Amino acid sequence: MNDKAVRSCVTSVGDLDGKHVVTIEGLARNGDLHPVQEAFATQLGFQCGYCTPGMITRAYAFLLQNPEPTRDQILREMGSHLCRCGAHVQIVQAIEIAAATMEGGT
Repeated sequence: MNDKAVRSCVTSVGDLDGKHVVTIEGLARNGDLHPVQEAFATQLGFQCGYCTPGMITRAYAFLLQNPEPTRDQILREMGSHLCRCGAHVQIVQAIEIAAATMEGGT
């Protein structure tokens, strides 16, 4: 919401009024995956899909604010997300690749 990650499970619809909202589906443009989505796919940054939308949208918002993050910054930012499959290594790699691909852009 407004280029910041928010948890949909605790955000009421009323809080979205007048705000710019991007969902996992809204990241792709004209059938082309966003660099974050592409990196998650190529790095196998998901298995069951339980955490994938939240991880990708959180990574997207994070990279908008911090386009050249260190590995430690990525770990801190993504640490509150639960991945049941244990794909954390691939998720961090995907975010690093997305950051390099985006080069500060969206």
